[in-house]
Amino acid sequence: MNDDGYDHRSVERRYQEAWDEADVYRTPDDVSDPTYVLGMYPYPSGELHMGHVRNYTITDAYGRFNRMRGEDVLHPMGWDAFGLPAENAAKERDTNPRDWTFDCIDTMRRQMESMGFGYDWDREITTCTPEYYRWNQWLFGRLHEEGLVEQRDAEVNWCPDCETVLADEQVEGEAELCWRCDTPVEQRELEQWFLKITEYADELIDTLDELKGWPDSVRQMQRNWIGRQYGTTLPFEIDSHGTVEAFTTRADTVYGATFFALAPDHPISQELIKTDDAVHEFIHHEADPEGDEPNGVRTDLTATNPVTGEELPVFVADFVLSDVGTGALMGVPGHDDRDHVFATKMGVDIVPVIAPSDEDDVDVSESAFTDDGVLINSGEYSGLDSETAREQITEDTEAAELTTQYRLRDWGISRQRYWGTPIPVVRCSECGPVLVPESELPVELPEFVNTTGNPLDAATDWKETTCPECGGEAVRETDTMDTFVDSSWYFLRYVSPELTDAPFDLDRANDWMPVDQYVGGIEHAVMHLLYSRFITKFFADAEGLEHREPFTNLLAQGMVQLDGSKMSKSKGNVVSPQEIVEDYGADTARLFMMQAAQPERAFDWTEEGVRSTYAFLTRLYDLVESFDPETATGEHDAVAAYVESEIDATIAVATEEYESLTFNIALREAQGLVRTLRQYADYTEPHAATFERGLQTAVLLLSPVAPHIAEALYDELGGEGFVVNAAWPESDADRSTAEDRRRLVENTREDVRQIIEVAGIDDPERIDVVVAPEWKYRALEVAVESDAPNVIGELMQIPEIKKQGQAAADYGKDLQAEREALSVGLAVDEEYEALSAAAWLIEREFDAPVRVVRAADADESTVSKATPGRPAIDILET
Repeated sequence: MNDDGYDHRSVERRYQEAWDEADVYRTPDDVSDPTYVLGMYPYPSGELHMGHVRNYTITDAYGRFNRMRGEDVLHPMGWDAFGLPAENAAKERDTNPRDWTFDCIDTMRRQMESMGFGYDWDREITTCTPEYYRWNQWLFGRLHEEGLVEQRDAEVNWCPDCETVLADEQVEGEAELCWRCDTPVEQRELEQWFLKITEYADELIDTLDELKGWPDSVRQMQRNWIGRQYGTTLPFEIDSHGTVEAFTTRADTVYGATFFALAPDHPISQELIKTDDAVHEFIHHEADPEGDEPNGVRTDLTATNPVTGEELPVFVADFVLSDVGTGALMGVPGHDDRDHVFATKMGVDIVPVIAPSDEDDVDVSESAFTDDGVLINSGEYSGLDSETAREQITEDTEAAELTTQYRLRDWGISRQRYWGTPIPVVRCSECGPVLVPESELPVELPEFVNTTGNPLDAATDWKETTCPECGGEAVRETDTMDTFVDSSWYFLRYVSPELTDAPFDLDRANDWMPVDQYVGGIEHAVMHLLYSRFITKFFADAEGLEHREPFTNLLAQGMVQLDGSKMSKSKGNVVSPQEIVEDYGADTARLFMMQAAQPERAFDWTEEGVRSTYAFLTRLYDLVESFDPETATGEHDAVAAYVESEIDATIAVATEEYESLTFNIALREAQGLVRTLRQYADYTEPHAATFERGLQTAVLLLSPVAPHIAEALYDELGGEGFVVNAAWPESDADRSTAEDRRRLVENTREDVRQIIEVAGIDDPERIDVVVAPEWKYRALEVAVESDAPNVIGELMQIPEIKKQGQAAADYGKDLQAEREALSVGLAVDEEYEALSAAAWLIEREFDAPVRVVRAADADESTVSKATPGRPAIDILET
């Protein structure tokens, strides 16, 4: 001990060294199907932040819990080590990205070790090493062989600050900012490499419902991002421009089309720029796809409705997007909110063609009617329901086709930067782009050159090579891969990180995968998590992986906040994990984080909370150190029996909560047990075996989150080996019954407090707790089970209740009034036993003897106030 509490520095250093020496967290290769627990690996930015600490404490605690349950556990760590920030940092410091990255890794690894995270460091991977990224290149080649790689010119998202291409998923918010630097993103036409994730679009969306262990929010984000829509492609004829197809999910509204709209970058719009000044002005100076209201300009063109034959005015409109649908749409303002706003602004007709029923008229002058219904004003189709009409109109219209559209686009992986996996392609003037043979992989990065633009363009000796096919002169591809390629399969590499002839051992991956519990930020829902699902499905199809999903259960942890705001260096509200470790210890930081809120929720970091947590650990340390089983002489009496029941209840509840990763409830249970043990020791001389079991249980239940102090206290209590390898405590207690008992006791104590306070009783002489008569328990059961409209009548059919007369009638009225909230709890004998066992708590709190009395032994006036779960209280004042 030190002056301020237990010596956390000494304790944590001692056991971190002991764990390392004993290699307690290593997962042997020959285990069968270990529990695979994984936190999203970090980008090595230089030091851990509190978000890292929370994420990795969650996985560490869950891994430790499963080890103690007898499971083999795989809990590895690695580094998402490629990326533009390292390249920029190297340029600023006139060093190279590799040295910068590995310095950051060394720092963060030491910090992780200081937090006591139980990783199998033998499985550590670092994505910027040739030993890892050669398999990115191999994966590119396999995707290419299977027809899932394409090179083409494309309009891409370009960050002028990062000087690189961004995937759609890396463009954030309505302002379309770079996810890394918040710079507004521009559009450029560049030759790019794409992975054809769209080939898997249907499976990616169809199997989302099978991911029962994923948050609904993440699944919905992926569903929206893939954006599958079923509809019809209708051919509209535009004078002098031929057929232009428009996709619609509402072919039933075609008679209500009153205008046709083109995206600003549609080929026809681009042609009109040359001859129509208004279109030129609109596209270059007025169009704002992110604006609050749709805007557009009318052209001189008309489009022929393929169903009605009507001529519709053609607009160029900024709410029409070239990468959604076909870049052209029919405007139906009567039945689409956005079209209604646009038509009102532009003075276009608004015609209703769908009504709630075929006899209804519908007013669409002020707002659109957007539901399905029955067709009106629709010629031969009037009277049909919307679904039937969609099918019939599509079938009857020449060149119309049923179509499935997706928002998802192919994954552009080309990045114009140095610090990434070189794309394994050479460009030959004779053969075109040619894959580097597998035997020549990895294509390693050359030495870094601190230059503007892409340093690989300046690496002449590296860039100039020969063609693998014809042997002629060729140049290497200078684009590198998006770093999400690295993370799309890294979880597979952990099963066999030293393998040199394949990216992973297939047999072991089939046995060990999928990841049982994955933890990370929800911000990766449509990037990393979607790409990982795609690549896992590809490995299943092309390489024989027996699993088509990478992660069985996903937890998206909440943010760590300070004063209500996310911690951020730019806001100056960052709390350093290392400072907390120095001042209070890793266990304090870990315990405070896990007890503060459920893992999915954000919580505020407070200095008061940290101090309070440290004080709790100090009290626990003192409690264990002060206990000597040799000198404890207490008897195994009713108080000891109550404590034992609380130990069993605590185990039952905490175990369920650890299984569900609701650590805050599990820890509340453990802390509540410690409080009960302290009260027990203060009240009487404790029974040695009972008290020791209680201490051991509390230590074991806290150990997944506070492992260092738990090791020290486990050793103090005579535990063998490490606490991480100790058996999890077991209990036969029924959680529901235990919680009913606790609720009864706490409600009773609160009732006593209120009576004493309201009555102004300073010195109670005796407290009687009177249990309700048995007939009231029977009446409650009947009321809960009955579906009769009037429960009183049903109660009076039961002789034992009827004979209670007016008392039964009065109680029946109470039950009738509260029927929706009623539930059956403990039986009368169970209540009596629970209150008798807990009477010492009331005696201790109010310094007065307590009698628990059955109804038959109490005054009728007192008994009349008692109900099941709410005994009557009679306090005799001195």
